[in-house]
Amino acid sequence: MTTTSLDSIRVRPLQAQDKMAWLALFKGYITFYKGSIADDVIDETFARLLSGAEGVHSGLVAVDGNDTPVGIAHILMHRSTWSKTWYCYLEDLFVSPDIRAKGVGRKLIEAVYQEADRRGVTRTYWTTQEFNYRARGLYDQLATKSPFIQYRR
Repeated sequence: MTTTSLDSIRVRPLQAQDKMAWLALFKGYITFYKGSIADDVIDETFARLLSGAEGVHSGLVAVDGNDTPVGIAHILMHRSTWSKTWYCYLEDLFVSPDIRAKGVGRKLIEAVYQEADRRGVTRTYWTTQEFNYRARGLYDQLATKSPFIQYRR
């Protein structure tokens, strides 16, 4: 069991040297949602997260006092047909299971909000599955639940 203190946790942009720790966290996230993603897609995702290109994902990591990633947030800034400004989609959020419910998820979401504010974004949003009750308890504190239902093809 990790004894990471919340005071030692900080959030910073994802860096190339984070790949192995990021990979473990991202695969944990995929497993949590009972998903499957091909290795070449995972490699491409990591490259996109580092690119910093406009309209491409970017990554944030929560790191412990040793600068080891313990949580991830992947965001996508995009235009909207409903606004002159940009929106921020928080696509992936995951915290290492051994330090959940200690404030790391909150720190990651607050860092996403700060990045969105820095860029003049007018909406930050995300989705989660209905059964993700533990995370939804946090989300209910930090955002307003939308009445929309997602459809997919």
